[in-house]
Amino acid sequence: MLRRLLGMAPRGPLAVRLRRFAIVGVTAAVIQQGLLFAFLRLVQFNYLVAAAISIAITIVFQYILNNAWTFSADRKTDRRAYAYGLLKTSLVRGSAIPLQLGLLYGFRQLLELEAARAALMDQYAFVMTLSGVPVPDQIVLLANLFAIPISGLYRYVLDARWTWG
Repeated sequence: MLRRLLGMAPRGPLAVRLRRFAIVGVTAAVIQQGLLFAFLRLVQFNYLVAAAISIAITIVFQYILNNAWTFSADRKTDRRAYAYGLLKTSLVRGSAIPLQLGLLYGFRQLLELEAARAALMDQYAFVMTLSGVPVPDQIVLLANLFAIPISGLYRYVLDARWTWG
């Protein structure tokens, strides 16, 4: 399904770059969600702290993949250029952390209101039974899924123009 969706995008170098960036981003989002889940459940961090740490870890992962594959034509190969590129992408992606955390907070608030309304009608209890994940953690994970693509667009524009531009 993802292959078909990405195949519908326009052709050319920019389209290839966008598809690759999206694939790296989706992979990083899966990793970020897994880390967020682990920090929420195993370490029991506050959800915003857990999200910030998860994002920070995936910044390095995404730089490695984007440098090797997405922006391979402009790849940073020598140590100095690689380190400088990592610094630049860390600044770009680091500046997106408050954006993503703000979106996460806002989406969580909205989802909690909806969950509270649904709980009054006893429509949401089955979700906990099916997944084994407490509803508050489900809400954070869902809210984060809404926040990731919005901050991802911001990161792409800045990374494409500044880090590898």
